[in-house]
Amino acid sequence: MFTDVLFRKSLACLGLGLLLLVSLAVRAEPREIDWLELMPAEDLALLETMPEIEHEGDGPPLLPDEIMTGRVVPEMGNVQGRIPGFVVPLKTTDDMRILEFFLVPYYGACIHVPPPPPNQIIHVKYHEGFTLEALYDPVWIEGELVIERTENDLGTSSYSMVAQSVEPYTE
Repeated sequence: MFTDVLFRKSLACLGLGLLLLVSLAVRAEPREIDWLELMPAEDLALLETMPEIEHEGDGPPLLPDEIMTGRVVPEMGNVQGRIPGFVVPLKTTDDMRILEFFLVPYYGACIHVPPPPPNQIIHVKYHEGFTLEALYDPVWIEGELVIERTENDLGTSSYSMVAQSVEPYTE
């Protein structure tokens, strides 16, 4: 009887040990974040009903002020995930490794005017740095999305991330 109980406990421990090993070996895919998840409902409604972009004289076209407020979606703060986008370099090394950048949803944003709304720009720091063949090559960034405003001559972001990885976009 004693050996029977001992045998069952040993099997149970072995089963738990195997389950733990399997769960450690299997890495869960990070949550994929969609750019529209970063916009509050009122901003999405503004986009859907937005009149044609105005051109003020010889200056750049301007988006309506109400969409440029930088409102955020509180539930997106501290979300671990990954998001695709295009890189607007802010800080590079002498050998052109990108250490800090704005991630934007479409190529040319922040370079061409008007820039996207602040809730469509993520300020990213990547301590390892990475190189790109061309700025029109999209990337995946992975890390924890944080609600944090960053202002720069190229644009203003409502979100930030310290990237754990930056990889070429493939789909």
